[in-house]
Amino acid sequence: MRVKKQPWAFIGPGVLIVNFLVFLTWFSLGALLSAPAWAKTGFLVVAGDRGFLGNQELDALVERFRQHVPARLALIGKNRQGVEDYAEYVERALAELVREGATEIIAIPLFVSGADATLQRYRQQVPERFQGLRIRWASPMVDSHLTAQILLDRVTALSRRPEKERLLVVGVGAWDEEGARRIETELRALLREVTDRFSFRETEVVVYYDPDAPESEARNEAAREKIVHTAAKRGRTLLVPFVIGVKFDQRMSVEGWLRREFGTYDIQLGETVLPHPEVLTWLRHTANRYTSASRDEVAVLVMPHGATRPYNEGLERVLDPLRSDYRIEMAPGMGDALILQQAVSKLEEEGYRRIVFVRFYALEEHMKARTDYILGLRAAPPSAAGSPPPRVRSSVVFATFGGYEESPLIAEVLRDRILEISQRPAEETVILLAHGRREDEADRRWREVMEVNIERIQDMLERPFRSIKAMTLREDWPELRAQALARIREEIETINREGGRVLVISNRLYGSGPYRRLLGDLQFVMNDRGLVPHPLMTRWLREGIERLLPDLLRPQVPGGEASIDRDMLEGTSVASLTETPAETKRR
Repeated sequence: MRVKKQPWAFIGPGVLIVNFLVFLTWFSLGALLSAPAWAKTGFLVVAGDRGFLGNQELDALVERFRQHVPARLALIGKNRQGVEDYAEYVERALAELVREGATEIIAIPLFVSGADATLQRYRQQVPERFQGLRIRWASPMVDSHLTAQILLDRVTALSRRPEKERLLVVGVGAWDEEGARRIETELRALLREVTDRFSFRETEVVVYYDPDAPESEARNEAAREKIVHTAAKRGRTLLVPFVIGVKFDQRMSVEGWLRREFGTYDIQLGETVLPHPEVLTWLRHTANRYTSASRDEVAVLVMPHGATRPYNEGLERVLDPLRSDYRIEMAPGMGDALILQQAVSKLEEEGYRRIVFVRFYALEEHMKARTDYILGLRAAPPSAAGSPPPRVRSSVVFATFGGYEESPLIAEVLRDRILEISQRPAEETVILLAHGRREDEADRRWREVMEVNIERIQDMLERPFRSIKAMTLREDWPELRAQALARIREEIETINREGGRVLVISNRLYGSGPYRRLLGDLQFVMNDRGLVPHPLMTRWLREGIERLLPDLLRPQVPGGEASIDRDMLEGTSVASLTETPAETKRR
C-alpha cells in the first residue's frame, strides 16, 4: 500500500485533536481504497488427504502460497481408521484465517476435476458458512490453461519421437459413468494443448474409478486392459498419470502402483501433477481473479508491431505522457510469445497483479486470436498454419483492447496529416494508404473502417476535398501486392491526367513503409509521418485503459465460470461442469 507522508505541523492541542481525527478518517479510507485485495479475503485450499509424503508436498505448496495471500490447507477424505474427523481440521484452518482478519472465505479445490469422487463425496466437510462468513468455491484445476501447461510439460519430458509413439493420459476418481465421461472429456480438452503441437501415432484417455465406487473392480480392470492393449501395439507407449493421488511413501503411491501394475510392459511412465511450479501459479492466479485490486497493482503492456529504433522511439513519445499515471511496458512484435512472457514476468515480479494489454494495431481483431491464446484468455489456438505459440505462464489477470483505427479520434489525426500538406483542397484527391490484409474479406473490412473515417474527416473540414479514397497495398503478399499496387498507380496516374493534385497519406502507425519507393516515379505529395506521434493517439490509449479499469479492479464472482474450451466438451452440459454436489443430487 502506498501512503503519502503528511507533514505534521499542528499548533495547539485543539488543532492537534482535529487533525488527528482527520488523519484517522483519511487513513481508514485510504486503507479501504488501496489496501491489498487479500487483506480481507482468506483462501482455503481444499485437497484430498494423500498420506505422509503427499501431504508434505501439499504443505510445502500452501506454505509458498501463504507468502502471497492468507491461506490454509484443509484436507478432506473418507474415514479410513474410524477415528479421523476431517471437519475438525477444516474448521481449525478456517478459524486461523478468521484470526488473520479474513472477512470472506474462498475455497480452492486442489483437484484436477470437479467430478473427482473425493471432492464430490466429502465436499460437505467444508461448511457453507463459518462464524457468519459465507464460503464460496473457486473453479477446479481443469478450468485453467495453466493446468494444460503442466500436462504439456509432462508429455514433453517423456516424448522422443511423437510420430512413433502412443500417448495414454490417465485420470482417476470417477464414481459413476457420468463422472467418468466428464473426467475423460475434460482431460481430452487439456490434451489438445499437446496434440496441437505434436503428432502422436495415437492418443487415448483412460479413467479409473474410485476404489469405493460401485463395480469399481470390473471397471478398473477394463481400464487396465485398455492400457495393456495399447502397450502391446508396435511403437513406444507413454503413460502420463494426470492425477493428484495418494503418496503415503514411495511404494504406496500412484506412481508406485503404476510401476507395479505395468512394470513388465514396454511403457514409459511420466510424472503426476504434483509437484510442479505451475500449480502455485494457478493458485496465485485464482487468488488474483477472486479478489479486487487497487490501481497501484495495475500495469499496462503495449504491443505495437515494432521495428527499428526510430519506429520504437516514435511510439515511446506517444507513451511518455502516460507514464506518470501508469506503469507501462512495451512488448513490440506480432504476438511474439517470448517477448510477451518476458514483459509479463517483469511486471509480475514488480508486484503487479493486473495488466491492461493493448494491441496497438489498426483493427480490434488484429492479433486478437493469437494474443488471447498466448495470454490464456482463449482455449482454441489461432487458426494459423503450424504449431500454436507457447502460452504465457503467469498469475496475472488480463484485460485487453485494440483497434485504434476504429476510434473517432483517428479521423482527427488523419485530418491533421492531410492539412499538413494540403494547399488547394478543391483540386486535391487524398489517398489514405494502409497496409491491408491477405484475406479478401479482412481487407474489405479494413477499407470499410477507413471509409467511416473518411466520412468523419469530410464532416470536419471547412473546405471539402475533390475526393478522399481508402486504398490498401496488401504489402506482405507479393501477388496481392502487385495487384493492389497496379490499382493504386492507375488511380494516381488518372488523377494526374485530369489535372488534379494527389495527396498520399500514410495510414499506418509510424512512417510510410515501402510507399514512397513503390510510387516514387509518379506525381504526388506524401505525408509519410504516420499516425504517431500525435496527442490524440495518447488520448486513445488513456481512454482505452480507463474504460477497462473498473471491471479489471473488481473481483470475479466465484462459481460458475470456466475457461475450458466448450467446443471440446463433446456434448457435456455447462451446468454439469459447474453444479455443486447438492445440485447434482437434486437432479
